Amino acid sequence: MIAMQYKIPLPADYDMPIIRRRVRTNGHRTDGFRDLALKAYLISEKGSHGNVSNHYAPFYLWNDHNGMNEFLLNGPYDAILHSFGWQQVNIGVPLSVRIVPNFPQVRWAVEIAGRIPQAASLKGFGGKLIEQLPKTQDAIGEAVIYNPDKWGFSQFAFYEQLPEKWSDEAQRLTQLDAYPSFEATIYEVLHVSQ
Repeated sequence: MIAMQYKIPLPADYDMPIIRRRVRTNGHRTDGFRDLALKAYLISEKGSHGNVSNHYAPFYLWNDHNGMNEFLLNGPYDAILHSFGWQQVNIGVPLSVRIVPNFPQVRWAVEIAGRIPQAASLKGFGGKLIEQLPKTQDAIGEAVIYNPDKWGFSQFAFYEQLPEKWSDEAQRLTQLDAYPSFEATIYEVLHVSQ
């Protein structure tokens, strides 16, 4: 399995309904795409849930590299190039994935991101990382991804309804106080392809 995401930064005054229309019109095109475990069409909006910027940030989990290659190199990704220009495509290795059958009902995603510190040994680090991340037992899906070429990680927790611990500003800040070196982004999920 391979994780993939591109985070397209959008201007502070960007008309986000443009992205919503884009996904409503085109999101179905990746439904049933070869080797795609899931694609979550994510947006973050400046000023919403503590987000500091606007982003269009689709997140993918691929069962195999062949489908990812077909998507990136044989035409479908050209729609991103034509609309938004050259983008950095981040690739990651899934450390842990939990997706339930009703996953297409998700409407929110919370990403917790951080750095993997230098160490003399990484033995057992994956389990330690999962232990220290916020608990997501109320999520209907979760993926913990690490990226060894940048030594970063992200935990994506997917929800039908955004829990109060993330939607309420005071509770969100309290959550993050426990993880001072982590960054949180709250996304709205516009569509899920599987």
